[in-house]
Amino acid sequence: MKIEAAVLTRGGIERDFEAAAALTVREVSLDAPGPGEVLIRVAAAGVCHSDLSVINGTRPRPVPMVLGHEASGFVEQVGDGIDDLAPGDHVVCIFAPGCGTCLPCAEGRPALCTRAAKHHGVGELMTGHRRLSMDGAPVHHHVGVSAFASHAVLARQSLVKVDADVPPHISALFSCAMLTGAGAVFNTARVMPGSKVAVIGLGGVGLSAILGAAAAGAGEIIAIDPFETKMETAMSMGATRTIKADGDTVDAVREATGGGVDFAIELAGSTRALETAWGCTCRGGTTVTAGLPHPDARMSLNALQLVAEERSLRGSYIGSCVPQRDLPRMFSLYTQGKLPVEKMLTHRLKLADINRAMDQLDQGTAIRQVIEFG
Repeated sequence: MKIEAAVLTRGGIERDFEAAAALTVREVSLDAPGPGEVLIRVAAAGVCHSDLSVINGTRPRPVPMVLGHEASGFVEQVGDGIDDLAPGDHVVCIFAPGCGTCLPCAEGRPALCTRAAKHHGVGELMTGHRRLSMDGAPVHHHVGVSAFASHAVLARQSLVKVDADVPPHISALFSCAMLTGAGAVFNTARVMPGSKVAVIGLGGVGLSAILGAAAAGAGEIIAIDPFETKMETAMSMGATRTIKADGDTVDAVREATGGGVDFAIELAGSTRALETAWGCTCRGGTTVTAGLPHPDARMSLNALQLVAEERSLRGSYIGSCVPQRDLPRMFSLYTQGKLPVEKMLTHRLKLADINRAMDQLDQGTAIRQVIEFG
């Protein structure tokens, strides 16, 4: 079938994405789903820094590629061997699915699935196939999703059915932002009621962490970012204090909390932000990072603190989530009003606006934007 999609044909575009026409909206061919695959009509796709990182070269990927990984949609056709999804089902896309058989999956850590990493790294679905093409040549899938398109074919493992009554433009935000941000709070940090928490970086993932910390019952939630408007949004979502990200951030946090926070969660994707998070963490505390800096980036820390202060530094990929377990829980909290993710949605756009959306994301003038179809 012929679909409309936003295609990246070259990487290393660092800024001014609309002027550079970084993504080209054009007609692309999409094959029918094969065994173990599902065709969906994309309803909404969030615009995330992970997409931007492919465009600017921070996270190089093979091109041409259809980007987009945070999305929701409706099943249109299922391939052979699938009996638990049917046309019309509301689903969200998972960019880090598990095969269920490798060692990380067997240990309950599907985000670290070796099979998914192998296939997604070269632009394939987890099934090992590419279902996109353009002018007779293959087009790569972005982490098994490629949701900046009217339709997509995904491996069954890359989809979770939504049973709750959640609008598609909201459910899309749970696909990445909420799983990653709130998941880092619930699963990786395991924030306890009454804890002191700092969140560094207030994009969609960072604000999801603010919501998660509030839902977990944190006693103090400090929101840290260079942009005043984002800190104002954080206060409306449960933060108890804001501190501007500058050269005095660590001192300000430690003074305000009497020695640092129990949990500092870095979601800005920079080593400077991670070092700030480490500096804000108290003795015996935990620093969590879910940001994705350039692969060549390095950080420095005081190794003695790690032992003498019994400090912990933990990485968190897709919030250490098991999506089939955690998404229903998060949707339940949303329907109870405890995860009001809609507060961070700043723009609802069309696919033709995709490059403008990337500019707004890069310039910090948007938090979470959603591309809507139909």
